[in-house]
Amino acid sequence: MTAVIIVTIVILVFIIIALMMYNINIHKKIAKFSNINEKITGLNILQSFMNTVGEYSSVEKKINKINEIILERYSDIKYSTIVVFDGAEYVIKASNVDEKHWNTLRNLYTEEIFKDSISTATPKYITVDKETEKLPYQKMELGRAKSAMFFPLYIDNVYIGYWLIESGQIHAFDGMDTAIIEVIKENIVTILKTVEYQKTVENIVRTDLYSSLKSAEYLYGEGKQLVDRYTVSTVCMLRITNLEDINEKINRHLGNKVINVVSNIIANNISKEYLFVRYMGPKFVIVFSGVQPEDVANFLEDIKSQIEETEIFLEEEDKKRMKLKKDISVTPRLNFVLTSYYKGTSMDGVTKKLEEYIDQADKKENDINYI
Repeated sequence: MTAVIIVTIVILVFIIIALMMYNINIHKKIAKFSNINEKITGLNILQSFMNTVGEYSSVEKKINKINEIILERYSDIKYSTIVVFDGAEYVIKASNVDEKHWNTLRNLYTEEIFKDSISTATPKYITVDKETEKLPYQKMELGRAKSAMFFPLYIDNVYIGYWLIESGQIHAFDGMDTAIIEVIKENIVTILKTVEYQKTVENIVRTDLYSSLKSAEYLYGEGKQLVDRYTVSTVCMLRITNLEDINEKINRHLGNKVINVVSNIIANNISKEYLFVRYMGPKFVIVFSGVQPEDVANFLEDIKSQIEETEIFLEEEDKKRMKLKKDISVTPRLNFVLTSYYKGTSMDGVTKKLEEYIDQADKKENDINYI
């Protein structure tokens, strides 16, 4: 009887050990699967980031969209805030936190708990142990966040701001794959670097004195955002081919008047949906948003005829200054080149291609060309 009990106990011990081994094996598989799943999620986020850079023209929309992606893909992250130093002050570029807390969030760089993180360029993870406790930087927000990770942001070893993720759960980020988060952080930096260049371009847009049109830079920022509402558009560059001759052989005042008259005729005849800018010197660009090249041919023929039949006279003051008794007039001559533009592609690349063609064309060329 005793032997039977011993055998039974041994069998039960083996069964228990086997079950423990099985459970450990299952746990490892689950952990491995979770890790793989996190990496797949991370890669999907990175792909979404890259798509965002191409799909959204506005700087603000790009940054806000990547913040939305982070929140959508990571359920543990309840709040995400991106703060950038613009040279004068800290500015919240994206956040889903209520604005009443923004003053606290834009001043995290002053908190002792984060100063070492900024100086050493390393992340800082903080959490509470009890529901009644609050995070060190919290002022009037006792129940909002119980865990937080602070990431200082650097571009080429220059500190530019920080990214803060928060959760309402205690120890929420204990098991998070920080390698993926670090990669996401680096992609945030890359996008900030890209949009910083774009912001610079947007800030240098000027209004031309003689044509009252925006400068070419408008096409690459706010203008591109408008055009990218459509899948395909037509970009047209035109050149006043005899403008240099007018400036040299008569005077620059008449040349400026030609620019003014030509731009006014075109501006008064195109839809507000279309973009019209002074590109450079005698060159202008019209972007027909959502229109195929073949659909603008008749309009260009009509506008070309109207402009080239317009007689533009030298001002009386210039006549007197030049001691001329007879009226002097000129008629503009135009050369057009156009091509298709596809949403999300480089507007700068398209205009450069058109510019190369129109600059290399014979000065006597006076046509509408498709490339």
